[in-house]
Amino acid sequence: MTQYILDTNFFVQAHRMHYPFDVFPSFWSKIQELAVNGIIVSIDKVKHELGHNKDMLTDWVSNNLPDNFFQPSQVCIEAYSRIANWAFSKSGHYKQAALNEFLDADEADAWLVAYALTDVNNRILITHEVSQPEAKSRIKIPEPCNEFGVSFKNTIAMMREIGVTF
Repeated sequence: MTQYILDTNFFVQAHRMHYPFDVFPSFWSKIQELAVNGIIVSIDKVKHELGHNKDMLTDWVSNNLPDNFFQPSQVCIEAYSRIANWAFSKSGHYKQAALNEFLDADEADAWLVAYALTDVNNRILITHEVSQPEAKSRIKIPEPCNEFGVSFKNTIAMMREIGVTF
């Protein structure tokens, strides 16, 4: 079964821009259903990032997602090491600040790619980031995904693939 791994920006953009709770409650009910059924998951680093704001989204995540929704990132240490080595190999391209941010132990991006990489044939990363290989000041999620053959999509592509309509 395909499992979709959600980036922090999936939640933040849905909440703040596209699907506010008061206007699209059916979107959030569907997210809860997909989570309960194990079709979507995320990692503990994303939960940590979502907790920074202490807002309605933080409350919703705490009250509506199953306890096992946020998987421990530590299960993918070996894959994370591969991602980190790739990032270090790009030090001639990316600014040091970009490398530092991408490899910061509290930042979710590299860990998300690593988590998806541990079952690359069955996991798809869901993010709103788009490939910008020429960028030097930030490593976007699609760059390591492309390097390691990790599939990624945005929210709408995921919903279409799953067959969700509202």
